[in-house]
Amino acid sequence: MPVEGWALELHFGTYIEISTGEFTEAQNLIEQTCEEYRLAFGEQHLATLKAMHRLGLTYSHLGEYKKAKELEATVLERRTTLLGQDHPGTLRAMGNLAATHSELGDFDKAKELQVTVLQKRTKLLGEDHPDTLSAMGNLAATHSELRDLDKVKELKVTMLEKQTKLLGRDHPDTLMAMGNLAGTHSDLGDFEKAKELDVTVLEKRTTLLGRDHPDTLRAMANLAATHSKLGDFEKAKELEVMVLEKQTKLLGEDHPETIKATAHLASTLSRLGDFEKAKQFEVTVLEKRTTLLGEEHPDTLLAMGDLARMYSELGDFPKAKELEVTVLEKRSKLLGQDHPGTLMAMLNLATTHFKLGDFAKAKELEVTVLEKWTTLLGQDHPDTLTVMGNLARTHFELQDLAKAKELEVTMLEKRRQILGNQHPGTIRAMQNLTFTRQKLNTLREAEELEQVVKDNNKLL
Repeated sequence: MPVEGWALELHFGTYIEISTGEFTEAQNLIEQTCEEYRLAFGEQHLATLKAMHRLGLTYSHLGEYKKAKELEATVLERRTTLLGQDHPGTLRAMGNLAATHSELGDFDKAKELQVTVLQKRTKLLGEDHPDTLSAMGNLAATHSELRDLDKVKELKVTMLEKQTKLLGRDHPDTLMAMGNLAGTHSDLGDFEKAKELDVTVLEKRTTLLGRDHPDTLRAMANLAATHSKLGDFEKAKELEVMVLEKQTKLLGEDHPETIKATAHLASTLSRLGDFEKAKQFEVTVLEKRTTLLGEEHPDTLLAMGDLARMYSELGDFPKAKELEVTVLEKRSKLLGQDHPGTLMAMLNLATTHFKLGDFAKAKELEVTVLEKWTTLLGQDHPDTLTVMGNLARTHFELQDLAKAKELEVTMLEKRRQILGNQHPGTIRAMQNLTFTRQKLNTLREAEELEQVVKDNNKLL
């Protein structure tokens, strides 16, 4: 059979494999296609680059982001040479590479590429073109990872306004933009505004698509998440039970959306204090993701971390530690030691060591996380301040009260600058520092700060 005909058949087969979630089989097929195209047409041929592009996407679906990055960088370089910097194919390659940088935790590099894509599409296609708006959405997602939430809101408000004007309030893309903006309001702590938008999206999708449509169920899940952030866990549970029942009926128990719904319900059950039931669901999620995606897939490791947290809630700290060690080892291998996901796994393990009374080990891990997050995110980032507080607590348990005080003073100063005196996070920092000063017998300073806490509490 001629190479071209065989490859086209193989491409069709690959599409079917990808659409059914068989990414490992798809990888084997596309790797064969790439090699056949390379031999038949050469490494610079557009058909070869298209096959490489699809292989990069498959690597991403499998969580093999380092392989995807290497391949996508090659595709971008060759398309730039063959087609020029402004060609749609080149910009798609740039966008794919940016997404992979984001998955690897290199959000600054992702942002750099996405800014370029947005600028070029705006110039070539105009501000209102769907591809321009898609680029805007991708850039907003990266700003979200960088916690530049005001910029995220600005971009998403623009997207919603443009989609509404161009497509109407009831168009699927408009409703998606509305749902995305709701998520940003939630990130900013404006849960009531998020709920208002989520309710609108759910009502419109229910009317337009029906109660059982996948987009309607996603809207229902988003509204459940917002209810959870508002502390209405019973309402969240009610919606999540409904989503899980419908997903199971429509898609089957092993579908990724059904498994995701199971994980969401488990999280809500844990917030309601039903840790045993939550653990049963988390075990199911981990087993299914391990079978379907493999032990090293990011979603599998996420499920393993969630199950570890459940064991911790149940007081089984040795079991939690066992799982967290595995997550940390695998993320270090797959993503690198500086990836946010790796550092979060390290922080979770440190917390478990703390609960086990191994304060020296907890300190060792927390020092590492603090150093890396300070470098990657800056001293004022919320995650940096959180681990600083954890490390102060660990120093306190190790009776190194002077070091605990030093960290707590720094954290309080930064929280005052960023959040103001009356924010709950600032007040907690004051309370922690007050307690440490009492232990150090600097009672006058402790009493002065304690009075500030009381005055601020009266204003809340």
